[in-house]
Amino acid sequence: MRSINYQVILVQVLVLLFLCINFMLITTFFMKDFFYTTMRYILFAVTLLSDCLMLSLTNLLLVMSYFRLTMQLWLCLIIYILTAVYNLVTPVTLTAMTLERYVAICMPLRHAELCSTRSALRCILIIHGLSSVPCIVVVLVFFASASVSSYKQYTLCSVEVFVPQNWQSLLRSAMIQFYFLILCFAVIFSYVKIMQVAKAASGENKKSTSKGLRTVILHAFQLLLCLIQLCCPFVEAAVLQIDFMLYVNVRYFNYITFMLAPRCLSPLIYGLRDEKFFRVLKYYALCGLYKKFLFNLTN
Repeated sequence: MRSINYQVILVQVLVLLFLCINFMLITTFFMKDFFYTTMRYILFAVTLLSDCLMLSLTNLLLVMSYFRLTMQLWLCLIIYILTAVYNLVTPVTLTAMTLERYVAICMPLRHAELCSTRSALRCILIIHGLSSVPCIVVVLVFFASASVSSYKQYTLCSVEVFVPQNWQSLLRSAMIQFYFLILCFAVIFSYVKIMQVAKAASGENKKSTSKGLRTVILHAFQLLLCLIQLCCPFVEAAVLQIDFMLYVNVRYFNYITFMLAPRCLSPLIYGLRDEKFFRVLKYYALCGLYKKFLFNLTN
């Protein structure tokens, strides 16, 4: 059994901190009807739940990998499916949130129609459907090549187990790059359109539009970190061919920078920047001691 070093302890502290923050935000989301009947908050909750699941599963895999703990292949397959799907759910949902801001600012008269609660539920189904496609392809290819007896074998769980051949890795890479291009195009399109509206707006409209533009920029930065994280396995696979200790250090850096960091930006964007959400969060975080809670959610 390996001894625990400061890197593992630091990761556990960060993961626990982010999970506590996300849990508090999720609790706040369910406290007011306004939040779970408004599309942007519903999508925000989806990212929080997705991030919580991803942080829990990836942290489990990191600890098991560090201590060289193995599991049966069928269990590893289940964990891989969840991580592969929800690894894409967050960036796809962020893109949907950006498009929602585009509709709110550039098409205000149709916002209530296009961004209703029913539309949000449909959007969630579409998000999960799109996020599942690369995983389904990888798993189907693996099913075609793996024997039935192999599912009971014990192995160190990682994505490399399911893409053993070079062509499988290239196929997965191609699908991720395709997603990267589509998501980037959607964010850039929204940014340009909102900027055009911001230049033409005046007064309160200009203030609201400028705030929406800043939100889109933060979404774009968070999305960039998520998309870079999608490419990390390919960088790590190349580094592994050079030096194992370098591979360990690169993987640790990637996990902190591109896995944990984007997951802490969601609370910053909506938990702190959004005035309505922040006031409700402040009220419940102080257990009702915030007596001047004069807040009209319908305004």
